[in-house]
Amino acid sequence: MPTPLVVSDVAKSFTMHLQGGIALPVVKDVSFALKAGECAVLGGPSGAGKSSVLKMLYGNYAVDTGQIIVDHKGELIDMAGASPRTILAIRRDTIGYVSQFLRTVPRVSALDVVAEPLVALGRNRDDARDKARTLLSRLNLPERLWSLPPATFSGGEQQRVNIARGFITGHPVLLLDEPTASLDAKNRAVVVDMIAQKKAAGVALLGIFHDQDVRDVVADRMIDVTRFAPERAAA
Repeated sequence: MPTPLVVSDVAKSFTMHLQGGIALPVVKDVSFALKAGECAVLGGPSGAGKSSVLKMLYGNYAVDTGQIIVDHKGELIDMAGASPRTILAIRRDTIGYVSQFLRTVPRVSALDVVAEPLVALGRNRDDARDKARTLLSRLNLPERLWSLPPATFSGGEQQRVNIARGFITGHPVLLLDEPTASLDAKNRAVVVDMIAQKKAAGVALLGIFHDQDVRDVVADRMIDVTRFAPERAAA
């Protein structure tokens, strides 16, 4: 589908239960479409709601109002009203996500952490591990670490495992929350190349990049999240 993700009039607020139930609005009237083969980048200052937008698209945050329509295996589904089971299926097959932080099961090796999304899709475990090895090598993670749990790694090493895990599948949509934040220049360049390959394969990417040099290279289009600030929407 040329446009695998469409966001229409989405609003999000948080309820401050320890402050008498006060509602804290985050974004309002969020509307944009994501095209296959492009990398759109969310822009705006810290606190503007960029990560909240990504988390709503992935189903981590509930939506107050609006629609998030995703093309899931040929069926248009509104993530805002989808059941937990459907959201899990969409995450498995359609929307990938590279977060800022790696969350893994203790004692599971880095190699298996990276391979797991392919195994969940029914791929042979040995084949999945082979592809994981290729990605970890490309991201310059020393082979001596592959059999160790990532919880023991440095921040930059964990992030490379996180990126490999997010890029190993062929999800049509890929969300990137500061994937290069903990990386040196050499590995940032690797990630830029990996993003270019995803775009060439027709994947639709939406990301947050605080590194301007990376953002300037990968961004086909900027989406200014300050346009969705509740104060401006109400003005």
